[in-house]
Amino acid sequence: MSQSEHFDTVILGSGQGGKQLAWHLARSGQKVAVVERRWVGGSCPAVACLPSKNEIWSARVAHLARNAARFGTLTGPIKIDMAKVRGRKQDMIDREIAFHLKAYKESGAKLIMGSGRFVEPKTIEVALNDGGMRLLTGKEAVINVGSHAAIPNIPGLEAARALTHIEALELDYVPAHLIVLGGGYIGVEMAQAYRRFGSRVTIIEPGYQLMSREDADVATEMQRVLTGEDIEILLDAQPVNVHGLSGDEVSVTIHTASGERTITGSDLLVATGRIPNTADIGLEQTGVELDARGFIRVNERLETTASGVWAIGECAGSPQFTHVSVDDFRIVRDNMAGGNRRTDERLVPYVMFTDPPLARVGLSEGEAQRKNIPVRVANADGQCVADGSDGRNRGLHESACECDGRQDIGIHHDRLRGGRGNGCGSDGDAGGTSIYADARCGYYPSDNSRRAGTAPRRHPSTRCRLDHAAKQMEGGQTSGYSRRSID
Repeated sequence: MSQSEHFDTVILGSGQGGKQLAWHLARSGQKVAVVERRWVGGSCPAVACLPSKNEIWSARVAHLARNAARFGTLTGPIKIDMAKVRGRKQDMIDREIAFHLKAYKESGAKLIMGSGRFVEPKTIEVALNDGGMRLLTGKEAVINVGSHAAIPNIPGLEAARALTHIEALELDYVPAHLIVLGGGYIGVEMAQAYRRFGSRVTIIEPGYQLMSREDADVATEMQRVLTGEDIEILLDAQPVNVHGLSGDEVSVTIHTASGERTITGSDLLVATGRIPNTADIGLEQTGVELDARGFIRVNERLETTASGVWAIGECAGSPQFTHVSVDDFRIVRDNMAGGNRRTDERLVPYVMFTDPPLARVGLSEGEAQRKNIPVRVANADGQCVADGSDGRNRGLHESACECDGRQDIGIHHDRLRGGRGNGCGSDGDAGGTSIYADARCGYYPSDNSRRAGTAPRRHPSTRCRLDHAAKQMEGGQTSGYSRRSID
């Protein structure tokens, strides 16, 4: 075994929260090592958040170009160059890699590329990607290993070599007919993007609605938007078997209330959920316990069941958003320094980057009902909002408050609206869709306005607006916002 190297903190995985913590601790004078097996900066800048939004933006440009005549701009035939789309995305990834390497160097944190495994509590053995072994020990350890796409146990699916979001973002051609297994956030985002690139698209969802965690009226509105773009949606459809090979010809047989049906397409994308990357990393050597689904068991301070070992992000069961991982970093950072910051005190924005975008913060109507909280609900159809951007505004706005008080408990937004707050959209310039889960926190009265000021902002987004709004709610003077009381 290699001679051990001693650090103040060792971090397994370089996801958004883990790398932020590493940079902070190193700048504070600690000796820090981060072990990453594959992607510099983690999955967000390499294969997830930023690349997917980059391609979604390219798809939106294609959609606008096809519909430009409605706005008085006349164009010729539209042709998609997927190699160019992929190349543009890769250019952004390359810039992100350079940024991250520079951040590690300037902070003093050590990035070690290899596969890590705990061999003792707070001791990680690393099989280096370029050969050799290293043994790292720390006074404290942080686990930030993320998750991967779940592949359902459907006969023939593994042999079909279906795409996950990672492979879908690497396509250099437009699939003739993309079949999407799963109608959650990832499946819906990718379905709309590839439809706009020119693919025929079919979504197969085993549940009774798209986006199973959302309220039925929100899911219905999103279904209306997608079908309006000629995306076929099959609900309550149970996949029975898969035949063929994705990228050539592939068929999925489904069972529905009306009997069996076979859908044949050119490519198959699986987006049916996530599995934590907690297997085979030696957690049995640490005293770190897992729950029944394989997520690391943590308390509200993100402490694991092993002393001096913390967990951050999706592997700890946190909501699967980059902005939540960043907030996990803040919680662990403060608690390592003797604070008492907790996950149960935060407001979490939920975001889906469709067009119109879906965003919500606080409880939905259904979640409130399941918690036995009586609520009043107000909603408005997108047609009611005239902003000049589109004569066919789509979507809805919904808010909920407790029946016996003035406490807003949640706001939901699913409506078309242009914005310039998404830095991953265009080539280095701001571009993308506005996020309502940030701005809407400013409507929360009393204690929730303070919570909104420290709530995680969705990623990627404009970062400063909520801080201004929350300060204004507390009586501070900021530009761009005005405060008003609502009786």
